[in-house]
Amino acid sequence: MKILTVGCLHGDLKQAQRLAETAVKENVDIVVFAGDFTLGEQHTPGLFKVFKDKGLQLALLPGNHESPNFAEAIAKQYGARFLHGHYAWLGKYKEVGLFGAGLANFGLWQLGEDEIYNLLKQGHERISDAKKKIMLTHVHPDGTVIDFDGRFFGSTGVRNAIEAFKPDFAISSNIHEAEGLEDSIGTTKVISVGRHGKIIEI
Repeated sequence: MKILTVGCLHGDLKQAQRLAETAVKENVDIVVFAGDFTLGEQHTPGLFKVFKDKGLQLALLPGNHESPNFAEAIAKQYGARFLHGHYAWLGKYKEVGLFGAGLANFGLWQLGEDEIYNLLKQGHERISDAKKKIMLTHVHPDGTVIDFDGRFFGSTGVRNAIEAFKPDFAISSNIHEAEGLEDSIGTTKVISVGRHGKIIEI
C-alpha cells in the first residue's frame, strides 16, 4: 500500500497539480493531508479537485490555519475522509488503521495538550486492532529532531499518544523547515512532511 502524505500546501494549486500527477504515476492508494491546506481559511478553488479528477482517494485534517468545521465542510465537499478525532480503515479488513487530530498547540486555531491527546485516543479506539497503525497530526511530537533544539516546540499531547498507542508511523507537518526530517519514539517512526509530499509504503 502506498500513501502520499502532504502538509502545508497553503493554497498552492500548481504544487497540488504536481502532487496529483505524482500520485497517479506512483499508483498511490490514498492522498493524506496533514493540515494547513489554506492560508487563514482562504481556500484555493480546485485545490482538492485536481486529485478527485484523477480518481484519487483523499483524507484530511485541519491545521492551525483551518477550523475543524471549515475542514470538515471541505472534506464533505470532496468526499475526503475527515480525520480530526476520527479514523479510517485502509486496504483489506483491519490491515491499516489511520487516526488523527488536527490543529496545534499554538496559532490561529489551537488546542490544549489534553484535548489533542483525547482526540487521538478517540480515533485510536476504533482502529486499535489494526495490523498497522498510522497517526496523523498537524503539530509534531515534543522531544524529536523536529524541535530544532528548542526553536520549534512540539506537542506533549502528541508524544503521549505515540507512547500510549505505539503507531507504526506518526506523520505531522506544521514546521516548514522540518520537511523531510525523521526520528523515532520507541518503535514509532516519526516523519515531518510538507508541500513536496512523501510517499509512505506499508
